[in-house]
Amino acid sequence: MSECGDRGGGGSSSSSDDAEDEGGGGGGPAGSGSPSPAPAGASSAGRLRRGLCGASLMALRRPELLCGAVALGCALLLAFKFTCSRAKDVIIPAKPPVSFFSSRSPVLDLFQGQLDYAEHIRRDSEVVLLFFYAPWCGQSIAARAEIEQAASRLSDQVLFVAINCWWNQGKCRKQKHFFYFPVIYLYHRSFGPIEYKGPMSAVYIEKFVRRVMKPLLYIPSQSELLDFLSNYEPGVLGYFEFSGSPQPPGYLTFFTSALHSLKKDYLGTVRFGVITNKHLAKLVSLVHSGNVYLHRHFNTSLVFPKEVMNYTAENICKWALENRETLLRWLQPHGGKSLLLNNELKKGPALFLFIPFNPLAESHPLIDEITEVALEYNNCHGDQVVARLLQHLRRVDAPAFQPLTPETPAQRPEPPLIAASPCCNTVVLPQWHSISRTHNVCELCVNQTAAGIKPSLVDMPQCSFFEMAAALDSFYLKEQTFYHVASDSIECSNFLSSYSPFSYYTACCRTINRGFIDSEHNVLETPAFAFSSLEKKCEVAPRSSVPHIEENRYLFPEVDMNSTDFTGLSCRTNKTLNIYLLDSNLFWLYAERLGAPSSTRVKEFATIVDVKEESHYILDPRQALMKFTLESFIQNFSILYSPLKRHLIGSDSAQFPSQHLITEVTTDIFWEVVLRKQDVLLLYYAQWCGFCPSLNHIFIQLARLLPADTFTVARIDVAQNDLPWEFMVDRLPTILFFPCNRKDLSVKYPEDLPITLPNLLRFILHHSDLASAPQNSADPPTKQCLQSEAVLQQGHISHLEREIQKLRVEISTLHRVQVQVEAQLSSARRDEHRLLRQKQTLEKQHRLLQLHSEQLQALYEQKTGELEEVARKLQELADASENLLTENTWLRILVATMERKLEGREGAGALTPPAEVHSDHPEASGAPQLPASTPPPSNVSSTVAAESSNENRTD
Repeated sequence: MSECGDRGGGGSSSSSDDAEDEGGGGGGPAGSGSPSPAPAGASSAGRLRRGLCGASLMALRRPELLCGAVALGCALLLAFKFTCSRAKDVIIPAKPPVSFFSSRSPVLDLFQGQLDYAEHIRRDSEVVLLFFYAPWCGQSIAARAEIEQAASRLSDQVLFVAINCWWNQGKCRKQKHFFYFPVIYLYHRSFGPIEYKGPMSAVYIEKFVRRVMKPLLYIPSQSELLDFLSNYEPGVLGYFEFSGSPQPPGYLTFFTSALHSLKKDYLGTVRFGVITNKHLAKLVSLVHSGNVYLHRHFNTSLVFPKEVMNYTAENICKWALENRETLLRWLQPHGGKSLLLNNELKKGPALFLFIPFNPLAESHPLIDEITEVALEYNNCHGDQVVARLLQHLRRVDAPAFQPLTPETPAQRPEPPLIAASPCCNTVVLPQWHSISRTHNVCELCVNQTAAGIKPSLVDMPQCSFFEMAAALDSFYLKEQTFYHVASDSIECSNFLSSYSPFSYYTACCRTINRGFIDSEHNVLETPAFAFSSLEKKCEVAPRSSVPHIEENRYLFPEVDMNSTDFTGLSCRTNKTLNIYLLDSNLFWLYAERLGAPSSTRVKEFATIVDVKEESHYILDPRQALMKFTLESFIQNFSILYSPLKRHLIGSDSAQFPSQHLITEVTTDIFWEVVLRKQDVLLLYYAQWCGFCPSLNHIFIQLARLLPADTFTVARIDVAQNDLPWEFMVDRLPTILFFPCNRKDLSVKYPEDLPITLPNLLRFILHHSDLASAPQNSADPPTKQCLQSEAVLQQGHISHLEREIQKLRVEISTLHRVQVQVEAQLSSARRDEHRLLRQKQTLEKQHRLLQLHSEQLQALYEQKTGELEEVARKLQELADASENLLTENTWLRILVATMERKLEGREGAGALTPPAEVHSDHPEASGAPQLPASTPPPSNVSSTVAAESSNENRTD
């Protein structure tokens, strides 16, 4: 009953609220019918209470909606929290660094980037090496073992410190901004940093550290002074007297200048030495203490000008680097993209010497021999100081304390240009020369008398290359004098020199077997092949392009060679060489690309690269790299008609199949293929040539047509294979034809003619015909050659006729197949049109369906809106019906109350007179009112509660 009472009370309050909203007399005096306006706050609060009451009633009626709303709210809260937490934790904190070096390593590893601690311990040490690394860097990881190896040898003298300069919380990362790793800094007390940029090898690092530890070399004796001056690196000497004071004036400045030199030149090419003996100082023109001397081999040596420049470490270092003279230069390519080699090759022809080098070795005999060669090569004026240094390098005894100051130019005798004594040499003439029709070899003698003598190969000395160069020029001017005396025997003649009216040359020419010359120079000439007797009669000897001087000393290396011709050679030729050294232990890959063998026991290699001439030459790998072979190599390059052959680099012939329709030619097998006793058609192509692949099917058909035993179809990739200059081409694709037995009459396919199979066949037949070939007036073909050529051509023609007949049969078959293919193509076209029409119909239907779908979607959205509007109105009707129901209940209560009152009045009227009734109820004619202060009777409340429960059950 209490629950029902509570609900009844709730219903009365809601009805009173509605009455207040409607202004139905809740605020006026009882019994007054005038409405009073309700405030806006009371109206909004009433709506809120009604909404909460409606929600609570709905939750009581349908509990599942309440559970769904609670679950949805919880899900929204969880999703919001998860999204916010992810937005905060996008960056994962870096892992703490770990030690880069082991705990037993002699290197102090500051793996947390403690740069301040490194600076603190650096001030307490004399020499410190700082190794800045990044743990992820591959170069840093590779250099770790090298640093440990160097530290194990120098840890008692040098402090090695490694600093992790990559951790973002370390001070090194915040203060240092390196663009590469690893970085090596060296400090000598307070001087530094000196950055090391050399190879990351333990021996090189140790050598550089030792140079920083002892930047000055003490020179106590003349022998060590000669060692210092004869070195290939520039030398700077300082003279200081230590007898008066433990630290003479200027010594610390000179010491610091040596460190400045290492800071500017990490290779350490300038060496600094100290002399304390005044007698030794006088040998190099040092008189006063504090003087600095820069030694130069060929130019005048210098003394630091104190009167002009301030005596500071920076000025001494700058003066030495600007005025130094480089005899040999080390090259150390770093392995990446660099213009180092390109900049050096632009200076002129370069001699690259790859030698195994140990920087920590006390002596280098091979480098001493190379230094001796370089000194002789550049000693143009016969300098006595250079001669004395050469004697020291050759370990030749000399008088003690011999002055090393150069003599005046007036005391130096001028070397004669041409030897006064007669000398002779053998000259091989080129075949394009007019005399070469009857004479192949001439003997040229220099400085003979007008009467002349016949040369003798036994007792006559040989001339130098430069003497013979002048003789050749005069000999060519007088070549017509030999034309009328030409015969099979040896003919000699004397002629005046074109350069001197007092010099005569003697030339004796003769005809010898060409094979004899080739046999002596089989290394320099093209390979020979064995032919049949008939082929030997038909072939024409290969032609030479330029004459060259034959010297027996190069054929027999054991013969002693006089070095006077080599001394000062760089000033007597326009092909002066720059000499460079490379460590073969580090840069052997460069040597292999230049022509060195990949597998060799001793990694020694010499090559000359001439970019201007687009060629390079190599020293025979079978010869040992020594002074004699190096001088011969340089001399052969420097002469006017060099016997050196350009080194050709090509692909590996083993990677191409031997049995193939088209022969793939490389540099190694070029002569073998071209000089075959067959007709050879050679195609020049490259991988980057876009038009070249379109010719492959034409050459395949040509190779199938022509017999393989008498004809060769070949091709060569000129981008990967070098060829002699006479066989190079200037455009791609290019086709050359080499006829059988007439290889010197090769023909180029016309550039304006389309490359087709019929044109190629006409070109081959035309130039294979003997009648169309140009005849050599000197060597006319014999009757036997003509008959053999005719038989060969007849065989070619019959073979071609058979192949043409086969082609006709294949063509007819192809015509029939073509008709069938055309019928199939027409059927396929009809199917294609039918499918196209079906496709268009389907596309139209698709567009209609898409339009209909859009209309349905719009209708769906419209109906959805209408349903939402109807639902809203129904909700309003439900709210209004609930209010009406409540008002209906109150009206029923009022009606029942009024009925009871009327019944009570009627009963009382029957008992009392009418006058009392009128006095007690003066307003009986008006509308009956329920007193506001009088609560309804209990029986009325029970009745209302019962009716409300009945209505709820009905709802």
